[in-house]
Amino acid sequence: MNKITRRQAVQTALAAAIPYRALAAELTASPLMTTLSNYMAAAAGRGLPEPVVEKTKHIILDTLAAMISGSELPPGKFAINFARLYKGEKISTVVASNIMCGPIEAALCNGMLAHSDETDDTHPPSQSHPGASVVPAALAVGEQFGIDGTRFLRAVALGYDIGPRVTITLGKLQYMVDSHRSTHAISGTFGSAAAAACAAGLNARQMRWVLSYTAQQAGGLASWQRDTDHIEKSFDFGGMAARNGVTSALLVQAGGTGVDDILSGADNFLDAFVPKNSADLLIEKLGERYEVTRTNFKKWTVGAPIQAPLDAMENLLKKNRFEPDQVKQVAVRVAADEATIVDNREIPDICMQHLVAVMLIDKTVTFKTAHEVARMKDPAVLKQRAKVKLVHDEELERLMPKRVAVVEVALMDGKVLTERVEAVRGTADNPMTREEVTAKARELITPVLGAATTGKLFDRILDLDHVKNVRDLRPLLQKA
Repeated sequence: MNKITRRQAVQTALAAAIPYRALAAELTASPLMTTLSNYMAAAAGRGLPEPVVEKTKHIILDTLAAMISGSELPPGKFAINFARLYKGEKISTVVASNIMCGPIEAALCNGMLAHSDETDDTHPPSQSHPGASVVPAALAVGEQFGIDGTRFLRAVALGYDIGPRVTITLGKLQYMVDSHRSTHAISGTFGSAAAAACAAGLNARQMRWVLSYTAQQAGGLASWQRDTDHIEKSFDFGGMAARNGVTSALLVQAGGTGVDDILSGADNFLDAFVPKNSADLLIEKLGERYEVTRTNFKKWTVGAPIQAPLDAMENLLKKNRFEPDQVKQVAVRVAADEATIVDNREIPDICMQHLVAVMLIDKTVTFKTAHEVARMKDPAVLKQRAKVKLVHDEELERLMPKRVAVVEVALMDGKVLTERVEAVRGTADNPMTREEVTAKARELITPVLGAATTGKLFDRILDLDHVKNVRDLRPLLQKA
């Protein structure tokens, strides 16, 4: 008979104990955590309703367009240069470059690219920008493990289901105001972790550990509102959140264990962050209400508070043909807090007065004209800008998160034209069509990658169900 060593005996005992430990963890996890982690673990194999699949494809295309166009802007150039200097292992794609690096670094860089300006999507019910971090996280980990397009879609949809529900629970905008924490960073971190964990194929208990690692990394301050160059903001909203989420997933995938229920017990996440709403909102209508369907696209590649006023200006110009010299004054009424964000800002794409002036002259606002810094000093634009009055409206503030705007154009002949926009084009209440989404993406991607590559990329993203490996997207996302 072979003699059993002390070490072998200990190893045998530990191995036998593992199922019991797992069972004990299941029994001690709260119903809230059990429901959440089970939902997350099942996401990779769970089919999505066709409208959700279609909207998720639009989200991925829209976010990739934000990344690719963002590569031409200062935050994007910075992110690509960071990736080039870092020289990480060549696993995942840094979009709109010829660089490959590790999945954590790729997620960080692509997240910054996605929020290089105000092109990416928004989720008003949670006060967050999910796509800027969730899509980079799913792509980076998806490339590491060679997942197919269907898994990629489901990972992204899961990220939207989890991250936004966290800040809905915390209390969205009012929570940010009261706590000085960034809902955008918190939502993005949890959403990215869920997407990355789905791409990594983690089970329910591992999902609980992922949530624990993610809770430890949840951070970000509302001080992003003071960033005038948009470089730190791109990190706060996109890069940091994507990096955090991928880190959580890969730590657990590599064998890391953690707290089994960070939502209950001593020093848990809810006790630490003190949500304004019931924790049950974390799992409310999971599998029934998909948060991708409540996500807004930006028809105009400008700050969210400027979307409705530009819609109103476009409507007025179509209904009543008038020239800039016929205009005496333009009064723009938006929610009070929203007005503060865009009031005479130093960056063109988040300056209300500047963009309304550009709209008066050009009759539209494009990605190019929204980012022309030189035009902020153009005498012709400054002449029209002097006519624009921004009103911080408390009544419209009470309608938030619905962004309503009222624009009044007073003409020299005494006539006053008024337009009220209740639902901005691109919002869940007034959605863009597939054709509109692709038109926006084409305007953003073609100047960087060329028409031929752009067309092929569209074909692949809109047919992700049949993509065998997300690595196959790489030649269509990079440039020489």
